[in-house]
Amino acid sequence: MSHIRSFILPIAISLGILFHQWCQAGAFLVPYLIFTILLLNFVAVDLRKLRFSRMHLWIVLFQALASLGGYALALALSGDGILAEGILVGILCPVASSVVVVAAMLGADRATTTSYTITGNLLVAVVAPLYFSFIGSNQDMPFLQSFMLIFGKISPVIALPFFVALALQLFAPRMGAALSRYKDWSFYLWALALLLTLGQTIHFIIEHGQGNGRSILALGIASAAICTLHFALGKWIGSRYGDRIAGGQLMGQKNSAIGIWMSNTYLSPLASVFLAFYSVWQNLFNSWQLWRHDHYASRRVS
Repeated sequence: MSHIRSFILPIAISLGILFHQWCQAGAFLVPYLIFTILLLNFVAVDLRKLRFSRMHLWIVLFQALASLGGYALALALSGDGILAEGILVGILCPVASSVVVVAAMLGADRATTTSYTITGNLLVAVVAPLYFSFIGSNQDMPFLQSFMLIFGKISPVIALPFFVALALQLFAPRMGAALSRYKDWSFYLWALALLLTLGQTIHFIIEHGQGNGRSILALGIASAAICTLHFALGKWIGSRYGDRIAGGQLMGQKNSAIGIWMSNTYLSPLASVFLAFYSVWQNLFNSWQLWRHDHYASRRVS
C-alpha cells in the first residue's frame, strides 16, 4: 500500500471536513489511537539506547521561548488576543505522536525521533502551566492544579505506551518483536486520528465562528507562515547534526489534538482554529514529501 500513502492524509482531511458532525461524536477515540500509534513505534526501537541530543535541545529552546515571544509580538502588533493565543499554543504545541511514522518513512533515524517524542511532550507539560498562569481564561488557577491537569492529559498517551513498550522489551521480548511487525499500521491509525480531530475543530468553527471572520483569516495566514518557518528552521538545525529530515519533522509536526485541547481548556476556544489550519498545512506538506520520496525511490529502483 506504499504507493497510495501519499494520498491518505489529503483524503483524511477531506473526510474530516465533509463529515465533521460524525467526527465530533467519535473524537473520544483519539487518545486510544495515539496510545496505539506510540506503542507500535516504541516497540520498534530499543528504548534503552535512547539519547537526548543537542539538536533536541535547540528545538526545545525554540519551542519554549518563541511561543512566548510570538504571543507578545502578535499582541503588540495586532492587539488581537485570539491571534496571539493561537500563535502561542501553535508554537508551544508538542510534537506529534505520529512524527516517528512519517520521519521514518522519509528516512530519518527512528531512535532520534522517538527520543524527542517523549521529551518534547513532557516539556509542554511543564512549560504550558507556567504560561497559562498569566495568559488565557484560567489565570486564577493555581500552578500545581494547572500542571496536573495538562500532565494528566499528556502522560497517559505519552508516558504509558513508553513504559509498556519498555516492559515488553525487558520481560517479554518475543511479544514486543511480534508487535513491532505492525509498526507501519500506525500511519493509517494516525490518518484516522487526524480525520477525527480536524473534523471536531471544523464543527466548532461552523457552530461558533460567525462574527469572527477576521480573526479566523488571521489565524489561517499565521499558521501557514509559522508552519513554513518550523519546517525550514527544523531542517536547517537538523542538517547541522546529521539528520535534516528528523530536524524538520520534530519542529514542524505538531500534535494538533493536544493543542486543540489546551486552547479549549486554557485559552479562547477560537484560538484552536490555528491548530486546525496548521494540521492542514503540515499534512499537505507531509503528503508532498512522501510522494516525492516514493517517486524518487521508485526511479532509483527502475
